Amino acid sequence: MNGAAKKNIFSNVFFIGLLSFFGGISQDIFIPVLPLYLANVLHFSKEFIGLTEGLVTSSASVFRIVAGYLSDKLRKNKPIVFAGYFLSFISRPLLALTTSGMGVLGLRFLDGVGKGVKDSPKDALIAESTQVTSRGKGFGIVRALDTLGSVAGPLLLFALLYALRNNTLKYHYVFFITAIPLIFTLSILSFFVKEAPVKKVGPADTKSPLPLKFFLFLAIVLIFSLGNSSDTFLILRSQNLGVSLLGIPLVYALFNFVYAAASIPLGSLSDKIGREKVIFIGWFFYAVSYAGFGLANKSYQAWLLFALYGIYYATTEGVVKAYIADQVASGHRGRAYGLYNSLVGLVTLPASFIAGLLWDKISPAAPFYFSAAIALFAGVLLFIYTRVIKPGQPAGR
Repeated sequence: MNGAAKKNIFSNVFFIGLLSFFGGISQDIFIPVLPLYLANVLHFSKEFIGLTEGLVTSSASVFRIVAGYLSDKLRKNKPIVFAGYFLSFISRPLLALTTSGMGVLGLRFLDGVGKGVKDSPKDALIAESTQVTSRGKGFGIVRALDTLGSVAGPLLLFALLYALRNNTLKYHYVFFITAIPLIFTLSILSFFVKEAPVKKVGPADTKSPLPLKFFLFLAIVLIFSLGNSSDTFLILRSQNLGVSLLGIPLVYALFNFVYAAASIPLGSLSDKIGREKVIFIGWFFYAVSYAGFGLANKSYQAWLLFALYGIYYATTEGVVKAYIADQVASGHRGRAYGLYNSLVGLVTLPASFIAGLLWDKISPAAPFYFSAAIALFAGVLLFIYTRVIKPGQPAGR
């Protein structure tokens, strides 16, 4: 690849990352306080919160499959990604105007549909904008910028909560403000991001099955996901340990800062030593951080554990998606990402419900011990997979 082509490719990756930066601000300016709002203001039970968040993600998962299919069929990703972000632009501010369980569920579902619609085509757009030898780095760049937005979001949230600390409508102002960053996201997507060329495939090719190695890897990821409940429980656990309302956005910003700082180097590391090894490291950090949340009894411990949790995200989020692109040829990646994103989302329902049940029926520490055990088991399966299945060479561009 010549220098001009490489520059053009990474220019596209940068703008995808930049729109994700503003999307991250919008999401993480309200996510850290949403469970506190639902629990402390609307007085929903932990089981209902877990079930609601899991159901939202799982119900939206079908749209990931639809969006992935359309991405491959139309060989266009930008309009689908735009539609997804636009649904979030509508739904998030409206949380300020409803107090009923069904109303909250409906708006969270609409936001989840938006996420489901945009995820697979955006992943495919990144994959088609990179080469196999730099794909880990490309996904790492996008994840880093996305997550820097998730650092800025909680910091802005902290400033808002401090400024509105005596205002009973502080949560409502936060929900309204989520729309502003999405205006930038939709503008960057419209004017700066380019459609990446997708390798043309014949009618028979578009209907051909995805490779067996992809499905085996997906099965292992789903087992891991059964213990990977909503991050809502980490926020609730931090409050349970004594982290204050003003401290919640800061500890969440620390998590995202570590995640952003480590995404590019760890993504690049996967280009050099192999994706499976980096994913295995990530699942180990996940098990350590979740076991730590189970054992913790002081508020300061939540800060260290959230930092470790950021390492987990940096070693898995972008790397797993780069690994899927390695396994699946161009022209099939929309479907592959659709299946991956949707099935992982579906598993969020039982994972979050189990976590809520363990919290309410046994103890606040119980769901974290369960998650750590599942992560270690999935890590053993991944080790066997890499030794026995031998996934083979990347599928290429």
